[in-house]
Amino acid sequence: MKKHQGANKVEPIRDVEDIREIKEYLLHRSYRDYFLFTFGINSGLRISDILPLRVMDVVHTEHLRIRENKTGKTRKIKMTSSLRTEIDKYTRAMADSDYLFPSRKGDRPITRVQAWHIINKAAKAANIEGAIGTHTLRKTFGYHFYQQHKDVALLQQIFGHSSPSVTLRYIGINDDMMDEALEDFVL
Repeated sequence: MKKHQGANKVEPIRDVEDIREIKEYLLHRSYRDYFLFTFGINSGLRISDILPLRVMDVVHTEHLRIRENKTGKTRKIKMTSSLRTEIDKYTRAMADSDYLFPSRKGDRPITRVQAWHIINKAAKAANIEGAIGTHTLRKTFGYHFYQQHKDVALLQQIFGHSSPSVTLRYIGINDDMMDEALEDFVL
């Protein structure tokens, strides 16, 4: 079984193959749940800002405009082309007023607890051990953004963090990873 680090806090999913396995599992189970996972890892938003979104908040725009629940700040975030494609497919038959992640129990979105169960069940199905939760989606976005761009200052801005060290700690760039990077460094 693959183990992700962290005892008290959730960790990003570092392995792209693990992400693929979770997506495949969710896609065969529920398109809504697949879209929740995909939206989360491609937007970098907190789950509390994702769940109340309606179709009208994400269609006919290139940017997500949200007022963050945690900070109260209004954020404008450009959607990636892959996220835009997923949104277009997912919302094709939905009304503008529909929640993106509707509960099956009435006219409201799923809860944080339901989202946690969806993500945890998928992680278990992909044999991922360790601390996985709804915040894993945001941290996974951050980890892979950093791996692709190596721009901690930009990621710090995207997340609204106070310093680069907070951002690096948040996405799990820890001592072991720094040691590994230095192992093969030669001038």
